[in-house]
Amino acid sequence: YKKLYPNAKSVRLNQNSTVTIKLNADKIDITQEFIEEDLYLDESANYNSKQALNFSSFFELNKVEASSFTYTDGKYKEIEVTDFKEKDELDQSFYDDTKSLNFIFPNLKKGSKSVLKYSENIKNPRFLSPFYFGDFSPIINNKVTIVADKDINLSFKAFNTDTLNIDFKKVEKRNTNIYTWELKNMDEYEYESNTPTYKKILPHIVPIITSFKSNNTDTNLGTNVSDLYTWYYSLVKDINKEDVDENLVTLVKELTANKKNDLEKVKAIYYWTQKNIKYIAFEYALGGFIPRQANDVFQKKYGDCKDNSSILYKMLDIAGLKGNLTWIGTRSIPYNYNEVPTPLVDNHMILSYTDSNDNTYFLDATGRYVAIDYPTSFIQGKEALIADGKSNFIIKKVPIIPPIKNAVIDTSYINLIDEDVIGKSKVEITGYNKTDTFLYLEDETTDEKIKEFYNTRLRKGNNKFLIKSFSETNKYDYEKNFIIDYDFSINDYTKKLGDEIYVNLNLIKDLSSYKTKEDRKHHIEYEHTNYFSYTTILNIPEGYKTDYIPENISLSNDYMSSIINYTVKDNIITYNHTYSLNFIDLNLDQQKEVNALIKKIEKAFKEVIILKKT
Repeated sequence: YKKLYPNAKSVRLNQNSTVTIKLNADKIDITQEFIEEDLYLDESANYNSKQALNFSSFFELNKVEASSFTYTDGKYKEIEVTDFKEKDELDQSFYDDTKSLNFIFPNLKKGSKSVLKYSENIKNPRFLSPFYFGDFSPIINNKVTIVADKDINLSFKAFNTDTLNIDFKKVEKRNTNIYTWELKNMDEYEYESNTPTYKKILPHIVPIITSFKSNNTDTNLGTNVSDLYTWYYSLVKDINKEDVDENLVTLVKELTANKKNDLEKVKAIYYWTQKNIKYIAFEYALGGFIPRQANDVFQKKYGDCKDNSSILYKMLDIAGLKGNLTWIGTRSIPYNYNEVPTPLVDNHMILSYTDSNDNTYFLDATGRYVAIDYPTSFIQGKEALIADGKSNFIIKKVPIIPPIKNAVIDTSYINLIDEDVIGKSKVEITGYNKTDTFLYLEDETTDEKIKEFYNTRLRKGNNKFLIKSFSETNKYDYEKNFIIDYDFSINDYTKKLGDEIYVNLNLIKDLSSYKTKEDRKHHIEYEHTNYFSYTTILNIPEGYKTDYIPENISLSNDYMSSIINYTVKDNIITYNHTYSLNFIDLNLDQQKEVNALIKKIEKAFKEVIILKKT
């Protein structure tokens, strides 16, 4: 196996999954059984010793058996795992009553094997899990079997499987349908940074129980989005029926007093919620899908995504405005609602507000410093399932914010003193770049730490860049541009040779960070689009004149554009580099196009101006 997979640290010899779906009166019972056998190919085997199985009120863990097999004297010796420890795992928005069962495979080393066998009951038939046919290590034998009563109808949605030779069979046996998928000798997938969710890469199948028949009655579960919405609505229809806390009513009146229109009222309520309701994810059972009452959230001043949506909903209602509870998947989920009309399709809740001009605002109060016309970055481009009463819903796509609204505009005035650069700069930051900056600054509690942060964030020229002083304008403001004025120096940046001075005015070359490796295997994902404008205005030193100015360039393709301009007027040289990145993810072909353009721009980065003594 080491010869077959020279880069692999382990090989999964067998991966066997069996799902049994039975009809018990008008209830569906689901049991899943798993067998996983791994062989370790090098001395890093002991890093795999610690293992954990997750479970929750929806996935009830049953019998667990685990053993290590150590190869000595020509045979394997089994060492059973006897110590299992349970702990809570609180880290998700929707289903974080998750617990984990933790254990250690003993004495793993090169040539060792581990075998894990376990079973679980799925307590809600809407929560059938995907089955994966690839992983970040090779899989030799992979088999999935689903045994379902004939009165239970299933559909299967395949993702990333087009190039695989999966052997699928369906067999009818007595009162059951048996579905099997088998795949052998699957190479490992390579992990790469900034790769979109593994669900967009690894081949997998999503099984969906669409309907079942009991007592001659058909019941739909996941035939279409209407089935999912009907269930979701049943969980939220009774929230906020109690009398409203008078203090909450008073607060809403104070926030909306003297606001000139409805949107200004929504803004006031939305920004207050972002600032004052702390986001904490914690839920148990169906509570993971049911928002808490607005009164509770208001009094406790914390809640998860559903709780934030609940209080927003009620506060708008108090102000005479209509918000709509909205389910949405973050960008870590690659499915849309019509593809996978089950709870697998989303993991987040927000509130939608649509104004009289049919403009929809996606209000996610789990974010901070997010202006009303920006969704949180991790839901851009995703479908939103918007509640509109008991039987009606709307599916709308969240927009991707254009680059110009995520701008960094930096203007510097510089003078040359010997071989040093002395300058003043003003930088304006907007959109998600502003939000990210504010989130970083929250953790910087002293002027010294803030200056250290800006020295890194605003670096120009070389590593001798140093900010001497700075001032901040509109810090933590939701809608105004964040402005930083600062004085700086860059020691030993220019070169003097004889009667000539050589200066590279490309002080910021961060565009190169968007160039991906030529041998990259997967898509790459970014948080948001970007727009940058860097201007450097140089006072020509007394006694010198311009001897060489680089050519201007203008390059663009479907994904980005870049313009570099030099102008000379009187005793001043003005350099400007503006570039726009109009993407949040790139496939391999798109990466090649972007890389080709960046390489051309990097040549321009090397260009210097030459000043000569008069």
